[in-house]
Amino acid sequence: MVAAPQSLRHHFLMPMLSLQNVAKDYFTEEQSVRALNNLSLDVSRGEFVALVGRSGCGKSTLLSLAGAMDFPSSGVVLVDGAATASLRDEALARIRREKIGFIFQSFQLIHTLTVFENVELPLLLAGKRDARTVARERLSWVDLDELGARYPHQLSGGQMQRVAIARALVHNPAILLADEPTGNLDTSAGSLILELLQRLTRQQNTATMMATHSVEAAALADVVVKLRDGEIAEVTRR
Repeated sequence: MVAAPQSLRHHFLMPMLSLQNVAKDYFTEEQSVRALNNLSLDVSRGEFVALVGRSGCGKSTLLSLAGAMDFPSSGVVLVDGAATASLRDEALARIRREKIGFIFQSFQLIHTLTVFENVELPLLLAGKRDARTVARERLSWVDLDELGARYPHQLSGGQMQRVAIARALVHNPAILLADEPTGNLDTSAGSLILELLQRLTRQQNTATMMATHSVEAAALADVVVKLRDGEIAEVTRR
């Protein structure tokens, strides 16, 4: 058996998402506020990481940096080995579109579009010809393929969040970021969403990072990162 080249082995061992000594400052006319302070964190494929902590501890800021929606004041954010702050607009747009899926607490569905249309929209914008086929497949992953013709207002909160997850998965992202995905759901619907995220992380081999206030949500993660005042206070691995 021929051994893989060192560079190839290194590629497979390299974290899909890596934050290295990252700090983030926000400025007002009167003062600067440090949201993250020299934070380092790696997330590999197939790993489910939960970010926990009080409001204002830096969870949402961390997700924004991880999703290349914002950039660190210092330190480096690497997405599949690429430093986000050094990329040009075209490369950034490609990374956001092809490597990252984002799930929002408020679903962010377009209420004038059907379920099918909501899920296939990112594919249509990217010029994909098989958008409806892929949308149907992703909806089957979240057990909603039979509801594709409905509109968001005809769905429950849990169903809308599952549509949002299907939409986040249309490009087979290597990284899945979820910001309080159960925040607007009841306990039963929230449990289903968490189990779904856990299953998809395993089956699709994604690097999943979720911000949450829920103890129950964090309990399903492989790694729980407790943030306090923009720093990692504790890391628990299960």
